[in-house]
Amino acid sequence: MKKTYLILGFAFTLCAVLPFSSCKEDKDDIEESEIQDPKQTEKEKKLAANRYYMRRYYEDYFPYYFWYDDVVQDVRTLSYDKFSTIESYFYATLFKEDRWSWMMTADEYLSDEAGEQTGTYGVSIGQSIEYYDDYSIRIRYIYPGSPFERHGVTRGWILTHINSIPVMKYIAEGTFYSEYLKDNQTYTFKDTNGESHTFTTSPLESLSTRSSLKAEVFEPGDYPGLTEPVGYFLYMSYKAGFMDDIDNAFELFKAAGVKKFILDLRYNGGGDGRASNLLVSYLAPDSADNKVYRRTIHNRELTFLNSNDTIHRKANSLDLDELYVIGGSGTASASEVTINGLKPYLNLYLVGDTTYGKPNGMYVLYYPGEDEDYARYDANDFSGLKLVYLPIAFFSKNCLDESIPYKGFIPDNYRPDDLRHDFGVEEDNIKACLEHIVSGEFPELPKLLSVQTRGTTTERNLVFPDDLRTSSLYGRTILPLPKELRK
Repeated sequence: MKKTYLILGFAFTLCAVLPFSSCKEDKDDIEESEIQDPKQTEKEKKLAANRYYMRRYYEDYFPYYFWYDDVVQDVRTLSYDKFSTIESYFYATLFKEDRWSWMMTADEYLSDEAGEQTGTYGVSIGQSIEYYDDYSIRIRYIYPGSPFERHGVTRGWILTHINSIPVMKYIAEGTFYSEYLKDNQTYTFKDTNGESHTFTTSPLESLSTRSSLKAEVFEPGDYPGLTEPVGYFLYMSYKAGFMDDIDNAFELFKAAGVKKFILDLRYNGGGDGRASNLLVSYLAPDSADNKVYRRTIHNRELTFLNSNDTIHRKANSLDLDELYVIGGSGTASASEVTINGLKPYLNLYLVGDTTYGKPNGMYVLYYPGEDEDYARYDANDFSGLKLVYLPIAFFSKNCLDESIPYKGFIPDNYRPDDLRHDFGVEEDNIKACLEHIVSGEFPELPKLLSVQTRGTTTERNLVFPDDLRTSSLYGRTILPLPKELRK
């Protein structure tokens, strides 16, 4: 205590012997230094919060990571101070071969799960470069309610101009998407008959979408030689909130007496494992009832979570002779689980292109993630949700212990995506399935001479960034976090 008093006394004496004005100026300097810029204060708060999230992720969620044993020693050496965001830290913890894990904000996750697209035309656009050598910007698919749909636009239409300027010019300048999504733009399309259509419209602030785009029965007479009804289901995403889309579709197919089925997963990047459980149960034969279609394998610390998913047939489950699955590079994760799980139980033909290749899945790890938080989430109250982590937590195998290939499933019959036709009997992939049903043989590929290729501008060979994988949840198989792991 004496030492403390001496120091304080010395400080007081020093100030007393200096001119009064000097002490006042020192005081002012201190007060000014204590006044902080609000932006700087907010930045420091955000940085502190991110580093808190890093610690919470490392302690509470990282142990669920499938490659935990492979990377834990390196991750222990990571200093939180070297990272400014939780995102940068999260990705620094991943195994070098992991191209699947990710995280997102609550808003990103909830928007996708609710089927809400914002600032959108509700369409996907692409180019038929492979095989067709067609660089035109075509509509790949379009959701009901899209501003383009209101003007009659369908799959296969070519976007040629925006505000009378060729779209290839925008692509060459790297400004295509910024121009494409502006309000009150004038668009010119060429339809599948070559006729031009020009109209002015704007993106929607919000568009509700469903998990399926089309459920149809092709009847005899719809295709030459067809003698029985064939079900066609264009399934876009495995969403647990839209299970009734699957139920309603299979009520239609069962009533029609469908024995042959075409499952179109070419644009389905995966989703919730509960939806794949339901779809598989509708498609699997009676002989597969109560049998395993998927095994999940975890890291060495979580082997007690290894489990089997079994088939539980429904009242409207089909009794199929043959199943045709249309796939491609956009076919990922839960879609591949469906293919892998059904292959041992029925005649399954994969038509189209090689699938994405994702043999693993994630649990949905919510933050905050205490038991009381999950109780609210289970009741669809996400008001307190901040972050969602989706690190790979398990690998999937089928009943024969076969994994999904890292390079994807190679099709039984290769066919490029046919963007020249709307979904129906004239679309090449669907036609190939129907022809095999009728004749037992897949048809030859389309003749290139009959295909209108490339654009008309000098920049005709330009490639633009594909929008097929822009969803924040593309390429996922997710399951709810097991109760054994909740805090």
